[in-house]
Amino acid sequence: MVFVWQKLKVWGIAFLLCQSLVAGESIRLATYNLNNYLVMDRTVRGVWRQSYPKPESEKAAIRKVIRQVMPDVLAIQEIGPHSFLKELKADLAQEGVVYPHSVHMAGDDPVRHLAILAKIAPVEVVRHQDLTINYQNRDTLVKRGMLELSFARPDGGIFKLFVVHLKSRRTNVKSDPKSQERRTLEAEACRDRIIERTFNMNITDFVIAGDFNDHPESAPLRRFYNRGGLTIGTLVPIADSREEHWTHYYEREEVYSMVDGFIVSASLFPRIENMRGHINDTPGTLEGSDHRMVYLDIITE
Repeated sequence: MVFVWQKLKVWGIAFLLCQSLVAGESIRLATYNLNNYLVMDRTVRGVWRQSYPKPESEKAAIRKVIRQVMPDVLAIQEIGPHSFLKELKADLAQEGVVYPHSVHMAGDDPVRHLAILAKIAPVEVVRHQDLTINYQNRDTLVKRGMLELSFARPDGGIFKLFVVHLKSRRTNVKSDPKSQERRTLEAEACRDRIIERTFNMNITDFVIAGDFNDHPESAPLRRFYNRGGLTIGTLVPIADSREEHWTHYYEREEVYSMVDGFIVSASLFPRIENMRGHINDTPGTLEGSDHRMVYLDIITE
């Protein structure tokens, strides 16, 4: 079952939307894995704590990154229940960064959820909580589901943003030791739904954003590039100020990898400013999360 949030019709919100989406200006989209912005068992300053919230110093570091990048629309992964999103939104507002619009989505994962903070009002929100795969001979849901938002363009059309967070590499399934089989199946399910919600509806402008938990040439990522002869999207090149491309640091094994980013439809890709995205690498960026924020600017028509 697809859950649809009703279209927003408040005049004040409509005015903000018109003010934000002006032809020739740009919209900044960002994606950010907040690294367990929730209550869980964790080590804090060398001490093991049970059912412990994310430390305030880490939350402050995350807000600092958001203030530095100032995205118009922020796609979030690894946040807890809706109360945590409300807290983040309120704390940012106290620091002068106001997001009038927010969306939270709980998928099959009972702990880690998807969310959006936005300065632009979406005209439609769809929570895809029904995506099913057959994994290890058993039907199961895509772990975090997929979040879809539609935004009005100045020319009267719309563009869509799809937010995903594919299964991590941690698993107890011995026949799929790094969960790549499951991630590939999740990617296929998300991709097929994206095709239904774009190509099948004559919508050509869309962005797929999030944490794919795999490298750009992996089987899961390739599922988002093509299906048969149909070209779906292109991975946006990203780099930090040193021209490094990693977005995630796995401290235990000292591994740097590029797992976060954007896949953009062919019609929208030419409107990405400088045809590339960016990775925030300001000092202290890893103090709040083991992921770095990725962002891009889209010039509106």
